[in-house]
Amino acid sequence: MQGEDIMRLIDTFPTNEIKGLKYRRGRVFPFGATLDDSGAVNFSVYSKEAVGCTLVLFHHGQKTPWVEIPFPDEFRIGDVYTMMVHGVDIETTEYGYRFDGPYDPARGLLFDRNKILLDPYAKSVSGRSVWGRRHSESVQFQYRGQIIREDYHWDGDKPLEYAAGDLVIYELHVRSFTRHESSGVRHRGTYAGLVEKIPYLKELGVNCIELMPVFEFDEFENSRKIDGRTLYNYWGYSTVCFFAPKAGYAASAPFGMEADEFKNLVKVFHKNGIEVILDVVFNHTAEGNEDGPYISYKGIDNRTYYLLTPEGYYYNFSGCGNTMNCNNPVVRNMVLDCLRYWVSAYHVDGFRFDLASILSRDESGAPMMDPPLLDSIAHDAVLGRSILIAEAWDAGGLYQVGSFPSWGRWSEWNGRYRDCLRRFIKGGAECAPEMYRRIGGSNDLYSGRQATASVNFVTCHDGFTLYDLVSYNDKHNEANGEDNRDGSSDNYSWNCGAEGQTGDKEIMALRLRQMKNMLTILLTSRGIPMLLSGDEFANTQYGNNNAYCQDNEVSWLDWRYLKKNSELFSYVKRLIAFRREHPVLRSDSFYFENNGTGYPELSFHGTRAWDLDRSAMGLSFGYMFAEDHCKFGTDSDCFIYVAVNAHWEGHEFELPIVPQGYRWKVVINSYDGEAEDDSEHGASKSGRELTLKPRSTAVLIAEKDI
Repeated sequence: MQGEDIMRLIDTFPTNEIKGLKYRRGRVFPFGATLDDSGAVNFSVYSKEAVGCTLVLFHHGQKTPWVEIPFPDEFRIGDVYTMMVHGVDIETTEYGYRFDGPYDPARGLLFDRNKILLDPYAKSVSGRSVWGRRHSESVQFQYRGQIIREDYHWDGDKPLEYAAGDLVIYELHVRSFTRHESSGVRHRGTYAGLVEKIPYLKELGVNCIELMPVFEFDEFENSRKIDGRTLYNYWGYSTVCFFAPKAGYAASAPFGMEADEFKNLVKVFHKNGIEVILDVVFNHTAEGNEDGPYISYKGIDNRTYYLLTPEGYYYNFSGCGNTMNCNNPVVRNMVLDCLRYWVSAYHVDGFRFDLASILSRDESGAPMMDPPLLDSIAHDAVLGRSILIAEAWDAGGLYQVGSFPSWGRWSEWNGRYRDCLRRFIKGGAECAPEMYRRIGGSNDLYSGRQATASVNFVTCHDGFTLYDLVSYNDKHNEANGEDNRDGSSDNYSWNCGAEGQTGDKEIMALRLRQMKNMLTILLTSRGIPMLLSGDEFANTQYGNNNAYCQDNEVSWLDWRYLKKNSELFSYVKRLIAFRREHPVLRSDSFYFENNGTGYPELSFHGTRAWDLDRSAMGLSFGYMFAEDHCKFGTDSDCFIYVAVNAHWEGHEFELPIVPQGYRWKVVINSYDGEAEDDSEHGASKSGRELTLKPRSTAVLIAEKDI
């Protein structure tokens, strides 16, 4: 026997035994419960201020543990309790921890050894494997960890690593996307159901999906009945465990296969050329405020994991009861471990960070110039090619759009783009000067960075859908049971003449045109465009702009609208394809000076070519992209002109002169998604003149015939 083998035997020999289980001191890293090659399970958990820790093991589904193993003093290494246990059947075992320590709320110490706590690094959480199935326990629901095998076969898969400018992001809720019976999938409301919709997403043309929270959360948090309907924590912005996928979204979760089902989702999406990014919520947890439940962090090391006032209360910059102490070194490492895990074990392509400005706050809640966590994420080796997107504000009033610490790595949801485009299209002439900057990539916000620092959007999960934006002047959130007080009142929406559903054909035509107008500008702007799922076929939430609790037809995409509004779907599909065909639209540069065409790469025009006061109010303008060598293998250039008329009257546009041999041609117009050069359809062209009917847009192209 070789010396190396002898040392391995000595090192792994268990020295303790309890109820047939043999155990010994374990390995500090990795944290969590990890199966080793010998079949033993290594348990490792951190607590700085606990004075003792006990591992608690349950048989699956049992109310009481079958064995509890206190960590001997010699099993604590620094502030880490670690134990290697042999003989654990991971298929039938659930686990948790008890922590001993002082209980002194005024000092932020909340230890209670009567509480059995969830491992923060658990890779699977038991008891919530079927969505909406409530357990009959008479006491507070007890979350327990489960041990998984990291043996999924990836078949050579890896993150796709598209250039940021090439992305068209599509935000969706896993359950809402296919839960409606009209979705036509077998496994409705699940990861597997989402995979069934890949052909649809490919036809639409998007190449990146952004999933609303898929980390384990409890849909029964703050659950209640209103008018006979059960309201849930539906969106999931209240994390229970950062390392475990939401089991209730998996068709295979009753068989313990949620991790593999999600990995399969990522692999199949990658095979079809679509990236997967996750909406992650590190700003707070599901443990709430002083009256909230013990789940894990509160009872493991409260003062480490949360921002606390000098009196021991929770700071609440999240609006959800607590705020994570993200720039504490231990918490920072936990966040990094989590992100690395999802990139390495699940192959996800990147992350969108909810209320990311919280991640820049110090232990007193003050914003930091160089937040260690954001710096670490930006420069991390494992995350080096991951997409990083910040929601650059928080509920405490910190708004950092354009000033979020980036180190050249972070992009931002551009809330200023959203608000400006909404206001302009409904008739806000005063927004025109800002609109030009937003179309150009928001250089005023991201100077020194790139245009892809801006994630441009009109709608997202939080607020009106695109159809509701043109159908309601006011929010209608009565079904949420909060007397319509919840949700934003600043929507910059316009109902086009009637509140909600209407049979008026003129109003419906105007609504369709307004949706097309916004999408035209969105998909021809510099930056990364993002669409909300269902907007491409005018899905509605019936005026609810805060459907966070609605697990019903309010939130579920009604796929019957796809047939009803096929014209809008075709229009969006053509816009996305057009963007994909023209690299000049996807450039991340702010350099607009002359290129090989002899023209500025991006120029703005009034109704007369080259004549625009960019500081003046207005509702009609055009912008032109000059694309150098736009046809592969030729020296041919092309010119793209987007005409925008947000006025309630028609206007004539003088088109810019293009080189000899080029002729302007209308390729897309919002007055009729199928028509091109037809005066009856709102975009008529005669020579260098273009006539646009009221509230419409058109895209023209000039190419040299070859």
